[in-house]
Amino acid sequence: MTRLRGRAQRARGPAIRIRKGTVPTVSRHLPSDRAVALRARLSRARLYLCTDARERQGDLPEFLDAVLANGVDIVQLRQKGLEARQELEYLRVFRAACERHGALLAVNDRADIAYAARADVLHLGQDDLPVPAARAIVGQDVLIGRSTHSDEQASAAAAEPGVDYFCAGPVWPTPTKPGRPAPGPKLLEYVAAQRQARPWFAIGGINADNLDQVLAAGATRVVVVRAITEAPDPGAAAAELARRLAAHPAPAS
Repeated sequence: MTRLRGRAQRARGPAIRIRKGTVPTVSRHLPSDRAVALRARLSRARLYLCTDARERQGDLPEFLDAVLANGVDIVQLRQKGLEARQELEYLRVFRAACERHGALLAVNDRADIAYAARADVLHLGQDDLPVPAARAIVGQDVLIGRSTHSDEQASAAAAEPGVDYFCAGPVWPTPTKPGRPAPGPKLLEYVAAQRQARPWFAIGGINADNLDQVLAAGATRVVVVRAITEAPDPGAAAAELARRLAAHPAPAS
């Protein structure tokens, strides 16, 4: 009997010992089915909204339902100065709304918050955590975006390992980024001329009045803030932007 047990153990291979208090982990180097699905959804996204938590209006769930039902593909909570606990509370509301409407949830700057909130997207600025460090926290199942403000930064982001999309701007001056130079549509023209395979979004001061200039410069995806958040009817504003973007086909990516 002892001999049979020995043969069976050899057939199974060596025993794997797991030290007490440790948990086996799955490799973060191979994209999962979720990551592949998220990148497919990103490639179809046209309208990306950044909004605060609507504390003044007190209508966050209703606001999110209205805009996500009317064409917003990605929504990011962007409100500087929030404590981590409060940000996660708000992100639970965002997460629920995104699940109801099939939209992507984005977190700004904080890889730890993105991981804790089960976000789909982490957006990084030029001075934020390096992409490899962010990837080490969020893994391969979260998309990573990058802000760019010049031809050189856009070209770098288009080829940067670990980045899934980038934003180019601000196209026009915006109070959300006071003092930052706005290169205007010429930055969009430069990026469009490169025929980047990686999805990219125009950002900065974009609204219904200047959207045609953005499209004429070659952008087919946009990030907006006040065009929706300050509209009398946010749902209607989102629907108009989404309709006009849909009429302008995006290149395959």
